[in-house]
Amino acid sequence: MALKAIIMAAGKGTRMKSNTSKVMHLAHGKPIVKRIIEALNSLEVEENILILGHKKEQILEYFGNDISYVVQEEQLGTGHAVLQAKEKLVGYDGDVIILNGDVPLLRAKTLKELYTLYLENKVDGIILTANFENPFSYGRILTEAGKVTGIVEEKDATEEQKKIKEVNAGVYIFKAQDLLYALDRIDNKNEKGEYYLTDVIKILSQAGKKVISHSLEDSMEIQGVNSKVELALTSKVLRDRKNNKLMESGVILIDPNTTYIDDEVIIGMDSIIYPNVIIQGNTEIGENCEILPNTRIMDSKIYSNVRIESSVIEESIIEDGATIGPFAHLRPKSHLKENVHIGNFVETKKSTLEKGVKAGHLTYLGDAHIGEKTNIGAGTITCNYDGKNKFKTVIGKNVFIGSDTMLVAPVTIGDSAVTGAGSVITKDVPNNALGVERAKQIIKEGWKKENE
Repeated sequence: MALKAIIMAAGKGTRMKSNTSKVMHLAHGKPIVKRIIEALNSLEVEENILILGHKKEQILEYFGNDISYVVQEEQLGTGHAVLQAKEKLVGYDGDVIILNGDVPLLRAKTLKELYTLYLENKVDGIILTANFENPFSYGRILTEAGKVTGIVEEKDATEEQKKIKEVNAGVYIFKAQDLLYALDRIDNKNEKGEYYLTDVIKILSQAGKKVISHSLEDSMEIQGVNSKVELALTSKVLRDRKNNKLMESGVILIDPNTTYIDDEVIIGMDSIIYPNVIIQGNTEIGENCEILPNTRIMDSKIYSNVRIESSVIEESIIEDGATIGPFAHLRPKSHLKENVHIGNFVETKKSTLEKGVKAGHLTYLGDAHIGEKTNIGAGTITCNYDGKNKFKTVIGKNVFIGSDTMLVAPVTIGDSAVTGAGSVITKDVPNNALGVERAKQIIKEGWKKENE
């Protein structure tokens, strides 16, 4: 069956008190509306049509040409919003799913179940509902003989209707042409003076069409985001979902409440994640790793048996058995091979450290390639930038770089070479050689007394 989606994302979101579009706020690291589109992917939707309005340029800048959209210039209600997509539905013989763009907790599984029920029951429409003990502010579901005959909004409901606990969850599926038929017949004769999408149900029912409902198991899924408080609430739910999934797969989270792991992150069995750790983007961590507190990892691949303490890792690769930190910073394109040790206050950038390299402390390694089992002394700096261009430093195998060495690139240090502490190395050092560059030490006996 053919299916299009209409996502309502035109609202101002005044309660967000923000210069950012409501649906572009990050719910657990990802724009709210992107989460909606990802959930819809499970249905193989042929076209996602976004109804845009307030701050539409932010959404268009993010998605570029990847979305289809129409603009609702005036916000005159949900029915009016959907009506803006009329031109994209004229002559379309498929189905349409409609949902709000501010419900980041909605699961792909839920949407798939809803569409399956719609198809299996061969009905003209289906709506997603939830049951609340206190349904205040939600539209109530009106039913008769197993069919939904209408939805009445809180402000228009009678006292008897307000007692109904089944409420509208804001997700609908209709035949496209039935939807257009009903949209052409809605009016704004209600308390708010708006065109309600929910009136479509009543119009279809009166036309002899069959609409049914499907109730959510987890009513939290329809939690909308209309304020920063609700944004934090939904982000926590999403974070808990991810953390629970990881623990069920064998990952150890010492304190899930203080662990922040993005949806796409993969972590292997028996790895331990300590409190106050943030793991973001397309990061993959192997088995038996130990990620200690106050570490942030982004878009990186970490093999197994790696230990990282209180460090920042960005767009890097760390192979088996490496140890990092505390207080190290791996900047993009750092590649640490097996059993490399990076200690406290060491920074790497666009550098490859071969197997067994050690850089214990207070070092900067940028645009460098360092051979196996080389030891980098404290205070070493690869001087890779002359103010205009970047240059590469190549250090061979089994090299000993003395403390406080400045390696002025481009420069090559041969295998098994040594540099003397405090040297500024501007020329290549051959294999097995010692490179030293120091000013002559001068001692003036009795200098202090003479100058008192």
